[in-house]
Amino acid sequence: MSAPAVNIDVDAAAAAAGVEVRPMSVHTGAVIHGVDLTQPLNETQIAAIRTAILRWKVVFFRGEPMSHEQHIAFGRQLGDPTPGHVVFGGIPDYPEMYSIAKFRKANSKRGTEPLRPWSGWHADITAAHNPPSISILRGDTVPPYGGDTMWTNLAAAYNALSPTMQAFLDTLHGEHRFDPPTGKSGAAEYDEVVSRNTMVTHHPLVRVHPESGEKVLYVSPSFLKGIPELSPQEGMHLMHMLWEHATLPEFTCRFRWEEGSVAVWDNRSTAHLAPRDIFDVDFDRQFYRVTLMGDVPFGVDGKPSISLEGQSITPVKV
Repeated sequence: MSAPAVNIDVDAAAAAAGVEVRPMSVHTGAVIHGVDLTQPLNETQIAAIRTAILRWKVVFFRGEPMSHEQHIAFGRQLGDPTPGHVVFGGIPDYPEMYSIAKFRKANSKRGTEPLRPWSGWHADITAAHNPPSISILRGDTVPPYGGDTMWTNLAAAYNALSPTMQAFLDTLHGEHRFDPPTGKSGAAEYDEVVSRNTMVTHHPLVRVHPESGEKVLYVSPSFLKGIPELSPQEGMHLMHMLWEHATLPEFTCRFRWEEGSVAVWDNRSTAHLAPRDIFDVDFDRQFYRVTLMGDVPFGVDGKPSISLEGQSITPVKV
């Protein structure tokens, strides 16, 4: 099984749809103008957005004050939604949607207590056998400053490695885990839910993108815990080197949110960094995310990932 590399002609797709795609950096990120995500899009507009996602890995929209219903409807134009969060589920009445909040809300017994800081660099739910393909994040309550999110292009990171390193990595796998932390995390409810939904998968360390055919350095620091073909010490040193390489500034972009901003990224070829600085200030921050069904990754040798524990992701039924 393999995917041929394709020519991603963003300009032609954008021209056909009458939209404008403005790149943010050499490798990563673009802002799209000329569409209204609160309304159904036509086929050429969807094609232009998908093409821009493949080329720039993450695209952004400004001034899109979508409702939950509009957010989900936009997601369905790009693919089939997963549950809001594979482990923690969705929000009341909207099983496709996941709340990313800074505070526990008023209906919680703990009132507006800040939630635990979010994870570091990661791609969404890579411990699953079939991780999500696309994530769509909407800024609802946005602080006046702070809370920026960063993305990195994992295809560009792979291409920047030496041919010798590429050939070595092409033969390896990564063990991605979503399981309770060692020891007590201080959140018994979290540990209990995760223990009932543990996921462990061996993914190729270099996956072939199913649409573009690009080779992608498939490292998700928050989930990647080992390299089965190497000793623990060898694997640790290699993983740290790859994480440092994959997040070099030249592969990244940083996005400053505004109310009504929307980010759409290719979860198969990016990692992103959720902000921790927002926990240092008193501002509220409430975002919502919809993720779309993905496929089982396969490596340069054409072999698919191997699930060791946990169920595959299934779409939300309409």
